[in-house]
Amino acid sequence: MAQGSDIEVARAAKMQNIAEVGAKVGIPQEALLNYGPYKAKLSWDFINSVQSNQDGKLILVTAINPTPAGEGKTTTTVGLSDGLNAIGKKTVAALREPSLGPCFGVKGGAAGGGYAQVVPMEDINLHFTGDFHAITSANNLLSALIDNHIYWGNKLGLDPRRIAWRRVLDMNDRALRSIVNSLGGVSNGYPREDGFDITVASEVMAILCLSSDLQDLERRLGNIHAGYTRERKAVLASELNASGAMTVLLKDALQPNIVQTLENNPVLIHGGPFANIAHGCNSVLATKTALKLADYVVTEAGFGADLGAEKFFDIKCRKAGLKPAAAVIVATVRALKMHGGVEKADLGTANPAAVKKGGVNLARHIENIRQFGVPAVVAINSFITDTPEEIEAVKEIAAAAGAEAVLCSHWANGSKGTEELAHKVVALAESGSSNFAPIYDDSLSLFDKIDTIAKRIYRATEATADTSVRSKLKGWEADGYGHLPVCMAKTQYSFSTDPALRGAPTDHVVPVKDVILSAGAEFVVAVCGDIMRMPGLPKTPSADFIKLDEKGQIQGLF
Repeated sequence: MAQGSDIEVARAAKMQNIAEVGAKVGIPQEALLNYGPYKAKLSWDFINSVQSNQDGKLILVTAINPTPAGEGKTTTTVGLSDGLNAIGKKTVAALREPSLGPCFGVKGGAAGGGYAQVVPMEDINLHFTGDFHAITSANNLLSALIDNHIYWGNKLGLDPRRIAWRRVLDMNDRALRSIVNSLGGVSNGYPREDGFDITVASEVMAILCLSSDLQDLERRLGNIHAGYTRERKAVLASELNASGAMTVLLKDALQPNIVQTLENNPVLIHGGPFANIAHGCNSVLATKTALKLADYVVTEAGFGADLGAEKFFDIKCRKAGLKPAAAVIVATVRALKMHGGVEKADLGTANPAAVKKGGVNLARHIENIRQFGVPAVVAINSFITDTPEEIEAVKEIAAAAGAEAVLCSHWANGSKGTEELAHKVVALAESGSSNFAPIYDDSLSLFDKIDTIAKRIYRATEATADTSVRSKLKGWEADGYGHLPVCMAKTQYSFSTDPALRGAPTDHVVPVKDVILSAGAEFVVAVCGDIMRMPGLPKTPSADFIKLDEKGQIQGLF
């Protein structure tokens, strides 16, 4: 196929009216709440009406540890969904929504690429249906209510030094990471240290993506720990009368969005929690609804399998009762060469030896997926610079680890580039070989859960934590939170907590610097290393090149 930039390919797409797309999986027109002709939300009546349908098969797309060379997880998810539809399997993709911050920063959007994209690409990567703006407003309403409560007498005894809730903004802005609010006099309240996170790091985002309905959403929002008293007693959002109004702001945002691939196949895009500080998956509601509509649902999890797949299995699947039938691990020759020690500037030079050296990273991920009882296949996302010898090296690495690797060219060829992968996925899913189970029990102590992940997934000798961290965990267990899963917050670039340590390091230590109770999302975050909750813009941000041309069309978005 002729190839232009992602935005040029997307703009040339022959989109179908969203009613035609929905009809392919049995969604009637009256069930669509339209946002123009090409995007819509699903009505609650329709979502409730399909709950008695049999579930389709759930396929997770994950990847090796990310590198600057790129892996293409979303592109592969879209390409596989199109490939499955092309071989006659009624399939829906379930994806996360992009954040505005990366779109104007350095990473770009998250609608796939080449001929494996979701459209309308510009809408999806910008304001879409307003879900992130609703989450931002709901988050900041709670912030306003906290400061307002303190201003009007502080009946609940909130300690201004122990406010746990931060404001958010869906944009990269390092100047807002740490601020002092309420300056300017008595009428503006009591000054205190505060700060902003990016919207995708908000607990409200995680809550929305784990909620089963509006009642569950309001319950979870009410359980948020807004802050603590001087006696360290938690003050809940429900005690501030915040959860009802927050739910009102999120009423429409909780309904999944439907769009289409370039090949006019349905995609549910909904939610997008940070894959570091949260669980990095699209919403439970979108995934479970898709499973009621299709034979196959292809979804993805953030970053590499050590973070994304582990959280998908141990948090999302555990809490939602999901049973994945198979997993796809995306790898590229270029990324494996970087894991093998090659610098980015030298990736264009053939180097099968470096591929084999970096292949330990892929092998580790295959082994880890197998620990959850889920069969896996490797998708080699091809680049024009890949040589036959390098591709063969990847296949040998996968085979030695007990998986098959399939060359895919979906970026250039759409569904034709993933048909072989689609057949392999069907064979795995239909084999009934999946015997999914999380890798730790609810009954384990919180620190033992952290230690289990560190040892079994990261191959660390141990996880360590000082007395203050362990005391927090024991206190939460005493308060009834010991059954919660843990959400590891660490660098995505390595199995270790050192982002420069590529490949498959062993015998390292995972230091837990802090722990955070996300009582509404119902998991405990273990902070391992420096985790950025509000990114900054690079020296030359993508925003420098995004503009409207003389026809009013967007240029520079990718």
